Amino acid sequence: MIRKPHSRLKKSRTTLTLPADSLKEAHRIARVRKVNLSTVIAEALSEGLRVQTAAERSQEVLERYQKAFTGFTDEELALLDGVILEPASRV
Repeated sequence: MIRKPHSRLKKSRTTLTLPADSLKEAHRIARVRKVNLSTVIAEALSEGLRVQTAAERSQEVLERYQKAFTGFTDEELALLDGVILEPASRV
């Protein structure tokens, strides 16, 4: 995964209250990677937000699909999906 350098992004200062074990792990990762703590936390937050957004989109697609196909029988849904439930006849 290619990461954008955080120095080019608009930044804002804030105070966060984090679980002690998460902060300890973030410090460890920062030491291993030889980057500052802010970089590690910013990357973790960005990735978490990306995953959350993808999950929300998936849920929205599922809800729209369910709404669009409400009322169809299983047979009608199978036909829409191109699934043939009858055995193939031998020639």
